Amino acid sequence: MPKKYAAAQKAAVRGSRTGRPIMALLDLLGRRWTLRIIWELRDDGPLTSRALRTACNDASPTVMQSRLSELREAALVELVAGEGYSLTPLGRELMESFQPLNRFAEQWSKQPTS
Repeated sequence: MPKKYAAAQKAAVRGSRTGRPIMALLDLLGRRWTLRIIWELRDDGPLTSRALRTACNDASPTVMQSRLSELREAALVELVAGEGYSLTPLGRELMESFQPLNRFAEQWSKQPTS
């Protein structure tokens, strides 16, 4: 008999009623513009809110500020006084974990379509 997941025993985490951190993270990353913001901050250093909006093809200022607030609350992005937004060490670690997926996506995109 398979072992049941004891959701009731887990403490709730941000964005998840089950207490499963992966679900909370995937919920956050699945929100519109979230991955793009993280991607744009990956290696260019801090970007102002305006520069970040431009890099994200002029996303709505309201949505951008909402996502930036969520990413700051999640400790993935920080606002550096006088410089702009940048990834935190935790955000950079997340970006590093995307690298194998990015390599796969590059290979996959070169495959002929059926």
